[in-house]
Amino acid sequence: MRVGLLAVFSLAISLPCSVSAAPDLAPKSEQADAIRVFKSTRRMELLREGKVLRGYRIALGDAPVGHKRQQGDERTPEGDYRIAYRNPNSRFHLSLRVSYPNRLDREQARKRGVDPGGDIMIHGSTPPGSTRDWTDGCIAVTNAQIEEIWRLVPIGTPIRINP
Repeated sequence: MRVGLLAVFSLAISLPCSVSAAPDLAPKSEQADAIRVFKSTRRMELLREGKVLRGYRIALGDAPVGHKRQQGDERTPEGDYRIAYRNPNSRFHLSLRVSYPNRLDREQARKRGVDPGGDIMIHGSTPPGSTRDWTDGCIAVTNAQIEEIWRLVPIGTPIRINP
């Protein structure tokens, strides 16, 4: 019996302490087929067939003006990307990885001899009602909003980030 308890205890300590309660994707007919971000007005829209499904107030990087050029500049990139990964265990509740840097971003950074950076996400953890830019270059919304976005945005969704 002691061996059995030890085996159960060993299994229990190897499991993660918490399992994410990430919502399931909505049916395909309800999912967004594009995302538009407007940095200057701090807005993000989810679209389906050219029509706005949802709109959100967003927070950006601490240096929101201009295109991200290198690691650590705290800018949010501008241009055309895709949602490359869905992280249900993000330290910012849930997150969707933006495919920055693209080929052009990497080439420009290489020419300048700098690291283009990466890990640009759409994620939660913005306090409701906040108007402050606080990320290192990501696009942030509230936890309730990222749960809704998570349901509506599959991997591969194109995202255009406008100045």
